[in-house]
Amino acid sequence: MAVSDAQRRASEKYRKKSIKQITTRFYPAEAALWEWLSAQPNKQGYIKRLIREDMDRRR
Repeated sequence: MAVSDAQRRASEKYRKKSIKQITTRFYPAEAALWEWLSAQPNKQGYIKRLIREDMDRRR
């Protein structure tokens, strides 16, 4: 199914307005952290779960 230019523009507008993104870099000294994260089958879910658990502990 082809996406029209109007649909593409609307999707991009929504993404810019609503979706947040972060980039994290791992330096050689943090290789163990990178290895651990890389071994997770769902990296995004893993990170979000860690954040939620931390939030719960602080409440």
